[in-house]
Amino acid sequence: MIRIALGVFVVALIIVTAIALQGQPGVASLTWLGWQVNTTAAAGVLLIGLLALLATLFWSTLVWLLQAPARARRAGAEARRRQAGEVLTKGFVAAAAGDGPEARRLAQKAAELAQETPQLVRILAAQAAEAAGDRAAARAAYGAMLGFADMRLAAHRGLMQTALAQGDAPEALRQARAAYELAGDARMGAAPWAWRAVLEARLEAGDWTEALALVAGAVERKIVSPLTAERARAALQAASAASREAAGDSGEALEFVQAAAKARPDFTPGPVIAARLLAADGRAARAVPTLEAAWKARAHPALWLTWRDLRTDETPVARAQRLAALAQLAPETREARILMVEQALIAGDAAAARTAAGALESEPVTQRIASLMARVAAAGGQTDEARAWIARGTTVPRDPEWADIDPTGRAFAYTPTDWARLVAAYAETGELIHPRFERREPTLNDLPQIPAAYADNSAVFDAAQSGGAFPPIVDDGDFGQDLEPADQDDAQPRDFLALGGRGKAR
Repeated sequence: MIRIALGVFVVALIIVTAIALQGQPGVASLTWLGWQVNTTAAAGVLLIGLLALLATLFWSTLVWLLQAPARARRAGAEARRRQAGEVLTKGFVAAAAGDGPEARRLAQKAAELAQETPQLVRILAAQAAEAAGDRAAARAAYGAMLGFADMRLAAHRGLMQTALAQGDAPEALRQARAAYELAGDARMGAAPWAWRAVLEARLEAGDWTEALALVAGAVERKIVSPLTAERARAALQAASAASREAAGDSGEALEFVQAAAKARPDFTPGPVIAARLLAADGRAARAVPTLEAAWKARAHPALWLTWRDLRTDETPVARAQRLAALAQLAPETREARILMVEQALIAGDAAAARTAAGALESEPVTQRIASLMARVAAAGGQTDEARAWIARGTTVPRDPEWADIDPTGRAFAYTPTDWARLVAAYAETGELIHPRFERREPTLNDLPQIPAAYADNSAVFDAAQSGGAFPPIVDDGDFGQDLEPADQDDAQPRDFLALGGRGKAR
């Protein structure tokens, strides 16, 4: 207002100056209470402007004095808000750092200062109690938050975590379920943590049907992406099929697993189980496109083993040709290069197996690769090389994907707990985990059958010890071939003793 009055005064001054410059000062007259004042027009304008400015200054000063108490109250409130904000910040930092006593002290101070933000004070009180290890106080703080609609999700999450810390899994699940039901309201938020907690509980229980329903609900609420939901659905259908197959319900199992194999052919257990069930039902031909699509999506040894066993009425050469055709669907993959060696061995073509094995030289050597190379060497009559590969196989890592096959040749024969982990991992990352590999369980043995390195010559050793006559020795012509004839008689007993007295080199 003062600025407006000053503006009016300046305008009046300009007007007066303009009048004065024209040389026509004019006349202004004022009569009031018997008094009469005569002056020029310019002076009158200036007088009026000055009186208006003085009146404005007086009124502004009076208003400022009257509003002083309110200003003091606002300043105090603002100071308290700043202090409360600082206390809350320090309190949350202390709770995050695990300084329970300091966090609780600051929470009590914040309760006195931050009256305008009670939600933050309650959350700090609960987190401070957790940091101090006072679970009863934390549970009480989170329980008090349930009385406020906008804090219920946070309260349920805190109560769930408190129950988990105490090892009370049923209570934790109850809180997660309550939060998931609340999350159905768009105003409350999606609460993906509640969905995941309930889903994990259903997976651990092997309740694949309920888990599928949860995935469908997550898509509707936009908790997970469509890709994650699709992977989870396919893996759950395969897990459900595996459980139904184990229970003897092959019809419903096939329905589930065919849907899984069609949706996500890269989840190898689905196509393998589907092909196995189709073959058992006499419909092996229908398994061919399923396995081909899966092989193109993710080449896995279980796929070609299942492909190999689709037919049992063919010659080794015909089987090898069929396996080679599968390998050519994804020729650049590691598994296809291995399969080319396998099909050559099945066909009995040692030279072709040796040539195909050359493509594996750049691959890291695993126990499976070492066993395969040993078989190639044994097929070519290179017994010593085969033994060397077998020995090397004891020092190199195992093959994770080969570990998915048990010693009987059955792939993905997993427990419900394993399937729960498979589903969760594949849904999140799209990758396959290998529980049998993690547990170092035995797998399908593919070591070659080669002659033993030494023959039993314990009778010769016993004769040497007793001083009796040596029994006849069957020699294959290699022993002592580098010795002169005159020295052989003297050398033989010493060589047998040098071998430990129990064997003769072949």
